[in-house]
Amino acid sequence: MPDPAMPDPIGVPVRRAALKLLDAVLRRGQVLETALHGATQGLANPADRALTHAIAAEVLRWLPDLDALVDSACQRPLPDDAKARMALRSALAQALRLGTPPHAAIATMLPLLEGGPKRLVHGVFGTLMRGGAALPELPALTADVSSRWGAHWGGAMVEAARAALIAPRGLDLTLRDAAETDHWCAMLGGSSLIPGHVRVSGDVSVPELPGYAEGAWWVQNIAASMPARLLGQGEGRTVLDLCAAPGGKTMQLAAAGWRVTAVELSAARARRLHENLARAGLDAEITVADVMHWVPPAPVDAILLDAPCTSTGIFARHPDVLYRVRVQDIAAMAAVQAAMLARASAWLKPGGVLVYATCSLEPEEGEGVIADARALTIDPIRADACPAILTPAPQGHLRILPAPGLDGFFVARLTQNMTIV
Repeated sequence: MPDPAMPDPIGVPVRRAALKLLDAVLRRGQVLETALHGATQGLANPADRALTHAIAAEVLRWLPDLDALVDSACQRPLPDDAKARMALRSALAQALRLGTPPHAAIATMLPLLEGGPKRLVHGVFGTLMRGGAALPELPALTADVSSRWGAHWGGAMVEAARAALIAPRGLDLTLRDAAETDHWCAMLGGSSLIPGHVRVSGDVSVPELPGYAEGAWWVQNIAASMPARLLGQGEGRTVLDLCAAPGGKTMQLAAAGWRVTAVELSAARARRLHENLARAGLDAEITVADVMHWVPPAPVDAILLDAPCTSTGIFARHPDVLYRVRVQDIAAMAAVQAAMLARASAWLKPGGVLVYATCSLEPEEGEGVIADARALTIDPIRADACPAILTPAPQGHLRILPAPGLDGFFVARLTQNMTIV
């Protein structure tokens, strides 16, 4: 048995943290980013925490393919939650995706298997490496996700999702002043898909970029920027931003001249929203409240409801959602969204506009919720309101399917149905 008083060999604490992180996601259903803090306790070096995250994220992106390799070299199937399988997934992800020398990838895993299947893991890994093990060009989605998305959106979408999982990601920025788009493209060495947007290389330190300190822009995927864009210029009118944190849409609305009340359930996330507003020099009233129990003091001109959802549209950045979200979770979230939409729609002034959005690829959370909203009518989104890469659906909403650098999203602009009495 190892001596608990002896320090771990170099590299082993990071691999231990990665196994804890994967266990939290795959066995306990925790969110990767949320579980990261607990898994990396004791890792003082930020680079070690970053490597822990990288190992876990690569395992999650390639999990079906890693398991296929493991199964091909095992005489007997390993249980899905076996420590040997988890250790092999991690070692293979490092060797085949992160550029870790194979001897280092396995040497830093074996000390974690004392009293366990150390020889088995070493033998399987060695067999695979000697046999020239390789991953396919694109990662496979899990069978249930592939089947579900294929049924909803077709095989081409599934292939695009596979490509999006490993595509280099640019960094989308939303500008405080859209009139300065050309200036910030030049300053940042980026390109623009629509006024007020700049895309730069994703391999950058955000706080060190020009314009960050003075709040000239904020990080926001272009798909996520569309809901606020569709409300246009505020000209002093009132708007509610419901479920507002971390605040990108609140900042967009404030910059566009709306008088914003941002409602957020989490006090911690509301503080982050306040900090983001302060950095950008923008104003909004922040209310910490549950939308399902709070009532505004007066009707408003517009509402932006970016509703809580399964977040399957951000799977490329957060691959843990591919394993955490179940069919019953989708149905439960759709019920919450429908109730929230019905409640919020009563807060509009006559002629007011409500934009409903979710970062979900599940039609139950987008098209289905809107279809059941009997008191609301779609105000069709026009193509000229969108960047060229996005096309509104014939029904008038915007369904954004995944592509490299593009999150999945659903957006609908709605007005009160005046025939409802």
